[in-house]
Amino acid sequence: MATTEADVLWMLDLMDRVEGTPVVAGGWGVDALVGARTREHRDLDVLVPEPAVDALISALEDEGFVVTTDWRPVRFELSDASTDRHIDIHPAFDDGHAGWWQHGFAGERFETPASTITHGLIGGRTVQC
Repeated sequence: MATTEADVLWMLDLMDRVEGTPVVAGGWGVDALVGARTREHRDLDVLVPEPAVDALISALEDEGFVVTTDWRPVRFELSDASTDRHIDIHPAFDDGHAGWWQHGFAGERFETPASTITHGLIGGRTVQC
């Protein structure tokens, strides 16, 4: 089953409540740039500011999600088996220049410069991607 546009909008609202404004990545990030869903997506991939990660996990767990993959500090996934919704969270750290960086598996540091972050649309909602 796919994570739907309605699921994505619900997750984005939840992230707003915990002040975890994400950068949408992966397939939904591409679709946001296009402005329409181009295919089904299993999950929502997001870069989330690291200071908001614990609050986001707690809020998702309160909604029935459980951690199903935990490769922190690189990434982790939470899933809700009852609805087949999935969110793949990549903790992101402020680079001091309005961009982000993430940990890699072998100690790398992956940069997302501010110049590469733009805006797109998901369900009529403007998102960072």
